Parts: sequence; structure tokens; C-alpha cells
Amino acid sequence: MKGKQLMTLGVPVGVVGIVLLLVVPLPAALLDVLIVLNITISLVVLLTSMYVKRPLDFSVFPSMLLVLTLFRLGLNVASTRLVLRDGYAGQVIDAFGHFVVGGSLVIGLVIFLILVVIQFAVITNGAGRVAEVGARFTLDAMPGKQMAIDADLNAGLIDEDTARQRRADIAAEADFYGAMDGGSKFVKGDAIAGIIITVINLLGGFAIGMMQMGMSAGESLERFSLLTIGDGLVTQIPALLMSVSTGLIVTRATASEDMGTAAAGQLMQSRSALQISGAAAIALALIPGLPKLPFVLVGSLLLVAAWRIKTSDAAEAQAALAESATDPARPAQADTPEALIEQMRVHAIEILLAPDLVDMVGSGTDQDLLARVRGLRRKVAMELGFVVPPVRTRDSVDLPRSTYVVRIAGVEVGRGEAPGGRLLALGDNLEGVGGTAVVEPVFGLPGKWIPTELRHAAEMVGATVVDRVSVLITHLGAIIDANAARLLSREDVRVLTEGVKQVNPSVVDELVPGLLTLGEVQRVLQGLLSEQVAIRDLSRIYEGLTLRAKVSTEPETLVEAARGALGPALAAPYAHDGVLRVVTLDPTLEQALVESIRPGEGGSHLLIDPNRLERLLADLRGVVAQGEASGRESVVVCAPTLRPALRRTVALALPRLAVLSYSEVTGAGLQIETVGVVRDAHAIAA
Repeated sequence: MKGKQLMTLGVPVGVVGIVLLLVVPLPAALLDVLIVLNITISLVVLLTSMYVKRPLDFSVFPSMLLVLTLFRLGLNVASTRLVLRDGYAGQVIDAFGHFVVGGSLVIGLVIFLILVVIQFAVITNGAGRVAEVGARFTLDAMPGKQMAIDADLNAGLIDEDTARQRRADIAAEADFYGAMDGGSKFVKGDAIAGIIITVINLLGGFAIGMMQMGMSAGESLERFSLLTIGDGLVTQIPALLMSVSTGLIVTRATASEDMGTAAAGQLMQSRSALQISGAAAIALALIPGLPKLPFVLVGSLLLVAAWRIKTSDAAEAQAALAESATDPARPAQADTPEALIEQMRVHAIEILLAPDLVDMVGSGTDQDLLARVRGLRRKVAMELGFVVPPVRTRDSVDLPRSTYVVRIAGVEVGRGEAPGGRLLALGDNLEGVGGTAVVEPVFGLPGKWIPTELRHAAEMVGATVVDRVSVLITHLGAIIDANAARLLSREDVRVLTEGVKQVNPSVVDELVPGLLTLGEVQRVLQGLLSEQVAIRDLSRIYEGLTLRAKVSTEPETLVEAARGALGPALAAPYAHDGVLRVVTLDPTLEQALVESIRPGEGGSHLLIDPNRLERLLADLRGVVAQGEASGRESVVVCAPTLRPALRRTVALALPRLAVLSYSEVTGAGLQIETVGVVRDAHAIAA
């Protein structure tokens, strides 16, 4: 624990020490230690960047780049102070000025300038460009990567923890490349600062040597120029190492191997390339005037490497042949039953996006399609009482531009458009607003896809402006509501039943499996969902089923028993301010309809002449439309015995219209307001 605390305090203390380097004079011996430490740390960073398998494994590199750059600048300031004050800056700088460059000012300047050109003009510029492009491409690829993670999660290939970790890695990768884009500017600035500091040291040292130390021009130039060159070399060498480290980090493209292993494996993958290169090197030795030994030696090494690759390939081929002979019936990995079964899986709900709509995924907190889908699933769970299966989202190159498709169980159930850079304006006064006229897919309202810059103009004419993600989510929500019965699986019923058992075990033990099977309970719940009846109050539903199942297990009667158990909850969603607006049937018509009821496999239905049925539905549609003219929805009420058959008939023309029985309405304690009565001038006979 003590060592961990020291590591935690090491960086802050080091940064404070670097700041002190800028203002506090250092003895030459301590400066030698710090220069050696600078070179060593830079070498460690370079080697570490070569051995990491992916850039994120060295995610602290951008911050370390800044700290080490500041450290080198601090050493520059400290060494400059000693050079100009004492004419001596320690043994390391003195050795670089005399031994490394042979005491020659010209050689020292040339080596220093070469190092600066290599670092500044070649490595730093290239690494900065790669970091900039990498940051841009990483940000552009984020939506597609996030959608791929969501697709794998929905397909069951990964769990929630793995998906969360992958999303965090994607965000960290974007942050890393963004930081490297800025960090490369530190390296470039460091190179420029090194050149300026060297020029200042040369001029300042030359002036101080002549004016303050009484040296001649030649002595002053020789002494201070060599010290300046030595100072420049001891700082430019670690700066060059850091520049190379920066280039290695931002150019890594593999996450499975370190750089040495990857380079060796990929350079040795082509036997022909090595053979041709070796033969060419030996052929160059035949040219008069060229040294023969180096070319022959290098060419021979390449030919030996090519021969070893051939031997290795032959051994691997024999091993593969022996393995296949041992188990000839073993199928390929891609053709295993598990792989084929996974490919054949039909997902409960899918959203297919045209390639140009991929930006809808991960484009912002409010506009993130995946986040909005998760919110929709929570909303449906709270409203209908069951958890919608995960929604698989993927792109499809087969779709036209700006098109999305919603599938349920592999079958297309909805299609729409969501063009990029556009908003959907809904209203009747859009003639003066530019855009593409469309019909809203859920409510059939007229509208226009308008450019985003015309939003204010559309709102000024009274239009409702909706973003394209909201359009898709609204469409998806309507599809889920209309197909809720299909989405409720047997496994969902089992999970819901176990949840009820935890709070009300007696009702579950009495109903399942004693009176009804899970399949029969599923049919009842699907019948409720098909009429947009929430199944949140499962305890009460199961109580109603328990009483009715002792008499009959016919699905229609069980559904009506469940509705009776819910009671006031059926009418409450359609009431406004305690008032329920209803459409009734003429008593004569209602009696005729009751007499026309006939049983069937799918439940009771009305046996009516088609022409009279069409007239009845038209009259009902007209009365309902008059009632909805005031902006409030209404429901149809009828006798309990007529309700199931009438609901099936009404759904043919008005699928959203609710049909309630008298008992369901009167027991809700609501004020009833009649908006119309449906009458039929002709008698309806069976």
C-alpha cells in the first residue's frame, strides 16, 4: 500500500520539480543525473510503445508526452543557466560536446541539424498527420461500431457487461486519438523550442565569453559552441525518441500482437518476395566497383529465411493433412450446427437502416437511436406490462437511400424514410415551406421533410416539427402496440408468472398448472394485448382466470373473465377529466347483432350480409369521426355478450377503436357523455 501511495504522489511531485527547474539553479552533478534520467525514460517509452498490442494499452501516453516535453524544456533552461553562468554544465553535456562529435563545431552543428530535421520535418509531421486522420476516422466510425455492438448484444453473442466494456473502449479510443492529435503538437513545439534555445545559447555564450570572461573571439566560440551543441544533443536525442514513440503509437493497426511479432510474421509471409530479394542482392555484388561481401552476406541470409519458410509451410501442411485424415468428417467451423443455427435465428424485432442512416446511431444524447429504443422499451413495459424483446439494429445495403424497415419475426411490418439533415414538418399550411411532401406513417398526417435551417419558418406557420429519430421511434412504437400480442412469447409469460408468484404465490399455484397451462395463459394475455389492454395487474387477471377456468377453458370466455377482473382499468385510459365519451348502438340494431352471433374456432363472430355489414361500418365510422372532431377520442359500448364479436368486426375498419361492454363502463365511476348513436334502417337478420 505504501508503494502504491508513492506511485500516486510521484507524478504530482515530479511536475512540481519540473516547474522548479525553470526558476531554481541546479548544480552540475544533479543536472547530469536528470539528463540521464530523461534519456532513460524516453528509451523506456519508445520500447513500451513497440511492445503494446493496441494503442489503448498505453492510454497514458498523451499525458506522459506533455510531462516529458515539459521536463526536457526545464532541463534546457537549467543547462542554459549553467552554460552561460559558469561555462560548464556537467560531464554529460561536456562529453557530448567533445567526445561524441569529436570536438568539432562543424560536425556538431551538422549532427544537431540532422537530428532536428529528422524529428521536425519527418517524424513529427507524419505522426501529427496520422493522429489527426486517426482521430477523424475514429469519430466517424463510432456509430457503426456502436451499432455492431448492439447487434451482437441483441443476437446473444455477448453479454451486457461485454457490451458495456466495448462501448467504453470505443469512447476511450476516440478520446485517445483526439488527445494524440493535440499531443503531437507538443512534440513539434519542442523541436522548434530546441532550435531557438540552441541559437540563443550560441549567441549568448559567445557574447558572455568575450565581454565578461575576457576570452578572445576564437576561444569563446570554441568553448561555448561545443557546450551548446552538447546541450542540444542531450535534449534532442530523447526528443527524437519521443517523436518515434508518437509515430509508433498512432500507426499501430493490430490489437493481437506486439510490433516485433507482427513485423516478423508479416515480413516473412511471402517466400517469393524473400527469394527474389536475396537473388537481387547477390546479383548486385556482380557489378564492378561494389563491395561483394555485404551484398552476398545479406542475399544469403534472405535465401536462408525463404528456405526456412518453405520448410515450415510444408510441416504445417502435413500436420493439417494428418488431422483431417484422423477426423475426415469434422466440418469446417463456419458449417458447424451451432454456427448455422445462429445464422438462421429470426429476431423478434429488427430495424434495418440504409447505409446513409447509420449516423442516427450515437449522434447525441437526444438523437441516439439506440438510447431512444431503450427508452421506448421501458415506456412499453410501463404501459402494457411486458418487456419488449431486444430490438436488433443493423444496416442493409439493399435498402434505398434514407429508408428504414421494421421487421417482426423476419417479416416486414413497416417502412419509412428519414433523410439526413432534414426534419419532418406536420401541418396544413406548408405550401410556402420548401421540402418534400410526404404522409406521416403512423397517423397518416400530411407533412414535408424540410431542411433543418427551415425549422423556424415551419414553426411560424403553425407546423409541428419532428426530428427524424422521433419519427422512426414513433413508427416503431405504433408497430409494437399493434403487434404486442405477437411479441409476447411463452418464455415472457413464464417470467411474468414467476414475478407474480413472488408477491402472490397462492393465485399462481391455484391457476398454473392446475387449471391452465402456460400456453393457455399466453393466449389469454395475447387476447388482452391485441385490444391494447395492459397486463400489468397480473395478480388480478390471474384471479379472474382462476374463477372462470373452473367452469370453462374456452379462450374467449377466459379473455372476458380477465377483462371483468380488471374492471375500471379498461375504461380509465380513454377518459379525459373524468368524462368518457361513448358511441352507443340503437337497441333494435344491438338486438339484431346479438342474434347474429355465431361461434367459431377463433371466437364468436357476426353473421351479417356483406352489404349491410359495410353499411354498418360506414355509419359507425361517420359517428366516430364526428365525435373526434372536437379532438377527443371515443369508445363504443355494447352488451357484454356482443362485445367480443363486435370488436372483431369493428377492427376490420377501425383497428384503433376500443369496444367496451356496459359493465366495464359503468363500473369505472366515470361521467358518461354520448357523442352518437349508430342506427341501421334495415333489419339485420342472421
